[in-house]
Amino acid sequence: EPYSCDTFVALPPATVGNRVIFGKNSDRLFDEVQEVIYCPAAVHNDLEKRLKCTYIEVDQVPETYAVVLSRPAWLWGAEMGANEHGVCIGNEAVWGREDISKEEALLGMDLVRLGLERADTAEKALDVIVDLLEKYGQGGNCAEGKEFSYYNSFLIADRNEAWILETSGKYWAAERVQGVNSYLQFGS
Repeated sequence: EPYSCDTFVALPPATVGNRVIFGKNSDRLFDEVQEVIYCPAAVHNDLEKRLKCTYIEVDQVPETYAVVLSRPAWLWGAEMGANEHGVCIGNEAVWGREDISKEEALLGMDLVRLGLERADTAEKALDVIVDLLEKYGQGGNCAEGKEFSYYNSFLIADRNEAWILETSGKYWAAERVQGVNSYLQFGS
């Protein structure tokens, strides 16, 4: 049967009432438990303490923003979410010419959460994700109880702009989009 993981955004002035419309559907395993969680804003005084993501630890930052996340229950990151500043991020699996790394690093879903917790605009979230990708890489199993690894594409939006970020290993490319944009990535 066909399946896909799709993310879309519509920005003002293409929307009624100058609203931002952001959505994502998922092609995760049918029996995987999905949670919608809220993580409050926080101040982190002990920056020597590392932050445990799904597989690896990363440097902590002094302050993180409040986020609402949709995530597979078994991992730390998220498939999509929004933060207190109206930044929204969703991710999709992508495959390219680079070999998929099975070594544990950051998952694309970890990068979604980190981008939302650490940035108050879409462009800053893009920078957060790219910086973390370059420093820590991406890799590891992306499914519970089944071997499934991939690289990621991200749609990052706020009230004023949206970005598409494509990744493969530590390589990346980003493009700013405006108005209405649909971005589809189909599974194999």
